[in-house]
Amino acid sequence: MHLISKTLNYTYLYLKIKNFKTSLALSYTRKHTTQALSFQSKMAGGSVGNASSSGSRSVVRVVVAGDRGTGKSSLIASAASESFPENVPPVLPPTRLPADFFPDRIPVTLIDTSSSLENRAKLNEELKRADAVVLTYACDQPLTLSRLNTHWLHELRHLEVKVPVVVVGCKLDLREERDTMNLEQVMSPIMQKFREIETCIECSAANLIQVPEVFYYAQKAVLHPTGPLFDQENQCLRDRCRRALRRIFILCDHDLDGALNDAELNEFQVKCFNAPLQPAEIVGVKRVVHEKVPAGVNQLGLTLTGFLYLHALFIEKGRIETTWAVLRKFGYDDDLKLRDDFLPVPSKRASDQSVELTSEAVEFLTGVFRLFDTDNDEVLQPSELDELFCTAPESPWDEAPYKYAAERTDRGEVSLNGFLSQGSKKFLILREIPEDGVKKFLNSKEFLAACDVAIFVYDSSDEKSWKKSKDLLLEVARHGEESSYGVPCLLIAAKDDLDPHPVAVNDSVKVCQKLGIEDPIPLSKNIFSRIISAAEQPHLSIPETETGRNRKQYRHLVNQSLIFVSIGAAAAVVGLAAYRAYAARRSSSS
Repeated sequence: MHLISKTLNYTYLYLKIKNFKTSLALSYTRKHTTQALSFQSKMAGGSVGNASSSGSRSVVRVVVAGDRGTGKSSLIASAASESFPENVPPVLPPTRLPADFFPDRIPVTLIDTSSSLENRAKLNEELKRADAVVLTYACDQPLTLSRLNTHWLHELRHLEVKVPVVVVGCKLDLREERDTMNLEQVMSPIMQKFREIETCIECSAANLIQVPEVFYYAQKAVLHPTGPLFDQENQCLRDRCRRALRRIFILCDHDLDGALNDAELNEFQVKCFNAPLQPAEIVGVKRVVHEKVPAGVNQLGLTLTGFLYLHALFIEKGRIETTWAVLRKFGYDDDLKLRDDFLPVPSKRASDQSVELTSEAVEFLTGVFRLFDTDNDEVLQPSELDELFCTAPESPWDEAPYKYAAERTDRGEVSLNGFLSQGSKKFLILREIPEDGVKKFLNSKEFLAACDVAIFVYDSSDEKSWKKSKDLLLEVARHGEESSYGVPCLLIAAKDDLDPHPVAVNDSVKVCQKLGIEDPIPLSKNIFSRIISAAEQPHLSIPETETGRNRKQYRHLVNQSLIFVSIGAAAAVVGLAAYRAYAARRSSSS
């Protein structure tokens, strides 16, 4: 009854199941320290089984696939009924394992499949909808095992099914006693080649051996994935995971002394798992960390190095749900980014509106700048800027358009004004969109909403270049009218030092006049001030096509008609009221 798990470095794991719905007794063959596992078990208790520590999923969809006769349907039926059924149909309907079946209390839907050619389209459709895939082979049919390597795993990649895979050997009770196949020896090379395989396990539906474990590990691979946290090849925490854990460590280090003392460590424990640690347990944890990583503990408590080591240890020992529970408690989603509810950023604004910093925000960010300007030279060096964003998933200053948007010195250092983009200065951020990429962006109705000015640059000596720019200009103008996000447009005539093409010159002036925008601006002129002026006075440079002009005129006529109708209706009401008053007076006088 062997099982190979990726998080255990392909070592054996034996499971003894007493009551799978409430507990799992795990025993590792590799040597481990009692205190570390005691602390780990303590951390894994309490809140790990609730929905918040399992992300936002309400159900896990597991598709079971494999060669015909490998025991797919029997495996599902045995897991659902906790008994071995005598008669099992060729393909079962979707089967749901209830929420209380597993420790995470998230239900699992099992999808049985047929491997016949006539059902291939249905199989492919189910695989593409899967959260996890269970691939089966028969322990008494070695050919079905080799088929995983030669067919099924390649097929998943061909279909671009990028989900965790659990390899399951069924019919363990039918394997001949003289067959002493070493599962680890056979599967380790395959797991090295196909990193999507999370776990390999053998079971017997007939004898109910390790049947529920199959779907426990499939569910666990979805709810607590290894990939985002741990680099299997280099056996270390991934950079984004380290950054997230570093932020958590800093938040828990209330006295900012670079270490978690006993009180801070206990507060962290209670926050994440609703259970404090006993003094002896804290001593044991520190001893384990110090033995493996001396820099992980100092006279003040557990350092960041020790904190990271403990989480790497949890993952190596197969308790990745512990680290995920911590991350999710502090607001991280499955991509290790803070959830929207943890980022109080104003979101109620129109797509063509922007936000500005309040005076309080400017004061706060100025303080952050001063804090990380360790040499007090009024600029942030690249290393200081990296340190500032060390707890973010990535530094936003390494990505476009922010990478080149801020004011910098000749040595690439960021000034305070550049960091805040403040003051009375206007910062012009230009984004280049290739000619063949314009249509892609215009597929979004709100693409132009965030733009202040659209600039069309063409070679004034080349008629073809002008015609392409004209087509793009008209397309953007039409898009602006249809989406109600019209944007000021300017034409920039490049290469004006060469002989201008007469057709391009004459036609460009006519087009600008027809659209009601400024004539083409030679590149040699001060184009940047013209761009700023167009942004400050957008109504002067928004192009208007003939269709748009007619539409506006039609709306104007409709509005006028409505006004006349309203005036006429009001006059009729007044006249009727006057007549009724006159009739009433005549009636009373008579």
